[in-house]
Amino acid sequence: MLSNNRLSGELPSALRNCTNINTLDLGGNRFSGNIPEWIGQTMPRLLILRLRSNLFNGSIPLQLCTLSSLHILDLAQNNLSGYIPFCVGNLSAMASEIDSERYEGQLMVLTKGREDRYKSILYLVNSIDLSNNSLSGDVPGGLTNLSRLGTLNLSMNHLTGKIPDNIGSLQRLETLDLSRNQLSGPIPAGIASLTLLNHLNLSYNNLSGRIPTGNQLQTLDDPSIYRDNPALCGHLITAKCPGDDGTPNPPSGEGDDDDEDGAEVEKKWFYMNMGTGFVVGFWGVCGTLVVKESWRHAYFKLVYDIKEWLLLVFQLNVARLQRKLNLGRSQHRT
Repeated sequence: MLSNNRLSGELPSALRNCTNINTLDLGGNRFSGNIPEWIGQTMPRLLILRLRSNLFNGSIPLQLCTLSSLHILDLAQNNLSGYIPFCVGNLSAMASEIDSERYEGQLMVLTKGREDRYKSILYLVNSIDLSNNSLSGDVPGGLTNLSRLGTLNLSMNHLTGKIPDNIGSLQRLETLDLSRNQLSGPIPAGIASLTLLNHLNLSYNNLSGRIPTGNQLQTLDDPSIYRDNPALCGHLITAKCPGDDGTPNPPSGEGDDDDEDGAEVEKKWFYMNMGTGFVVGFWGVCGTLVVKESWRHAYFKLVYDIKEWLLLVFQLNVARLQRKLNLGRSQHRT
């Protein structure tokens, strides 16, 4: 590993003689020029290719797709342009269960939005990071063949088109970052079936339609995941989809006036109903007593009888208490 130095210039062609190399980590330098095609032609045993944070330009060579043992591809933070190779789905080490030999190594890998150092379990990491370049075109559908892929970071590029409909086939995906591109169309419902997904970022695109819900997406409740996608609606954001309230959404500015008018009408009805209830209740009782003399006599007689009964109960309880006190005193003297 020659990472994090001040090495510059193009990659020396002498490296093509290292045919048995399994890790090529030149990240954090100032290498420039194109990524050599001979990396994919002369290093068939390559497991890790990490060239991030350099000055490489040009396109990603198709020959990298022949590296059948590659399980970490990190070309982030360069000046790469052109399309993501359509053959990226041929990286078979990320596509199927293979009897790969366990090995120990150390590598800084960006996953779940942070950079961590992996050691004893490095052989279990499956990652593609092409972020912070100038890549364009569609997200290749072949990426969805990589069923063992755990991290896919294509953020900060110029990608267009749609998110692949069968993105849900990446059942081991834990990190998906497609932010800061120009992706359009709906978010595929299959994203909700990614049961291991714990870091998602789709912000700063042109996505549209309803945000899928259910399953794993219920745990990813951060609105910033969908920030600056003006045509998105539904879950976690303020924009409601048409039909959510049973009525079309009013044009901007009219909804607030309608809400204020509705609140004023409800307040008037509340006071009218309260006043009507008071009048009916009061005159339903008191009015009857004023008009009918026999009811008035019966009412006052009932009140008098209740008063007499309460007074009698009170006097009896007082007498009973006095007897108990007198009895207690006489026993104490004896």
